[in-house]
Amino acid sequence: MYRRTFTQLAAAAVALAAGAGMSLAQDTIRMGAAAPQTGPLAGGATVTHWPAVRLWVHQTNEAGGLQVGDRRMTIELVEYDDQTNPQQAIQAAQRLATQDQVDFMVAPYSTGMNLAAAPIFAQLGYPMITGTAVTDQQPALAQQFPNMFFVLGRTSVMAEDTAHVLVGMRDRGEIGNRVALVNVADAFGIEMAGISRGVLEENGFEIVYESSYPLGTQDLAPVIDGAKAATPDAFIAWSYPGDTFALTDQAIVQNFAPHVFFTAVATAFPGYAARFGDQIEGVMGMGGVNADDAAFQAFAEAHMEFAGQAPDYWASAATYATLEILGQAIEATGSIDRATVLAYLQDRSHEYETILGPVNFNENNDNERYWTVGQWQDGVFRGIAARGRDGAVAAELFDGWN
Repeated sequence: MYRRTFTQLAAAAVALAAGAGMSLAQDTIRMGAAAPQTGPLAGGATVTHWPAVRLWVHQTNEAGGLQVGDRRMTIELVEYDDQTNPQQAIQAAQRLATQDQVDFMVAPYSTGMNLAAAPIFAQLGYPMITGTAVTDQQPALAQQFPNMFFVLGRTSVMAEDTAHVLVGMRDRGEIGNRVALVNVADAFGIEMAGISRGVLEENGFEIVYESSYPLGTQDLAPVIDGAKAATPDAFIAWSYPGDTFALTDQAIVQNFAPHVFFTAVATAFPGYAARFGDQIEGVMGMGGVNADDAAFQAFAEAHMEFAGQAPDYWASAATYATLEILGQAIEATGSIDRATVLAYLQDRSHEYETILGPVNFNENNDNERYWTVGQWQDGVFRGIAARGRDGAVAAELFDGWN
């Protein structure tokens, strides 16, 4: 069920500490992480979550660790596979806290897993800074779980900005009002589709086709068949990695090519471009980055060198940023006491310098500066809409599968 991994550098530090007769508590910070390594979301976590987490640990240890008061403390990483199963995510958090006695925990991967694990993180007193949860429940969650912080954005903002991109294209005479709207039937997809439907209709769009499908579904031919038959101007799918690839596969097979083709999570993955090549020029999706930003380019280079793969163009950097934030809070307090670090994070006056740029949290524990919509242009997934971030480029029409 479980797999434990200790970074090589941290293990070396442990051995040195033991040889010097020092206590591990004096020299290492034990960090726990549970996320999919198997199950439907393992592919996404393998791209977005695990490499970013391990890279931050590696770079932190290479730099000598975190400066905690008058000590340098390296990171020891303990990993578990939550199997894309909410109950396993909860059990893994409990085990990390009670058996492994980790000092801090990395937030899980995906909206659903974060929502499932939030009560146990709160009960155990661990700060929970998530870079992969997108939900409009953030105000309620922040009130219920004051230890929970959000970096990636809110559902309604993603839906609003997607609609605004369509409004701009319609105003330029590039598309009409007909939209096909589909979603994966989990917490993320259901919420995104519901809000998206309302925002689109408020802006005068007609939903001509609507469908949902279970998480893990690979045969999505009926969904694309139904959408194509409705002859939409735009196709919007609030999808997860497996279905993002499957929907695109079926759209190519059936030559379904509306002027807007939007799939959600994994559209920003380098593997998406590797799979479909030049055919995805003009495809839209969630997220994006300022691909010309020097900080992101340095992160991408380090990611490639360390993990042997490029980061995605959205939540990889957000996941990395959550650990930058936690590390800065630990150093600022000079403490690994969770209550002390949490109190620092809850102080709204603090701002954190991250790979994303400056991050600070409002009363909903929500960073209000993030990318919302991206598009593949000239082989790069570039941000075309954002809140509080610079570098967005203009949206382009999707001209069909080459």
